[in-house]
Amino acid sequence: MDTLLLDRTTWDLVLDSAGNIAVASPPYAVAQDVASAIRLFAGELWFNTAKGVPYFDEFLGKFPTAELLKSKFVKAALTVPTVTAAVCYLTSLTERSLSGQVQVTYSTTATTSAQAVISFVGDSTGFTTA
Repeated sequence: MDTLLLDRTTWDLVLDSAGNIAVASPPYAVAQDVASAIRLFAGELWFNTAKGVPYFDEFLGKFPTAELLKSKFVKAALTVPTVTAAVCYLTSLTERSLSGQVQVTYSTTATTSAQAVISFVGDSTGFTTA
């Protein structure tokens, strides 16, 4: 499934060479959609406030367990329609920063699948995905 292409730094729309809104195709589209799901704050999506990661309620200003963080990121990744499985690995978890990756398996057709890796870093300057 295609998605609107977002700039990796500003997370804003990008124009193609013809001046139209750029579109991303799989596998990048899947990775970007998973990154968007992980970056989404709970309640922020106005047409479905049930989606999102509970950053304010369970993460910010607290010291959540690694298992809680991983489970919330996996749950967010699984909200992307083509994603069939997800695993989260944390490479660093300190009082003020977090880094790791989410590895997802997604369906490409009814009988085949592929994988994508989404890396993330969260610290006092913000939360970024790649």
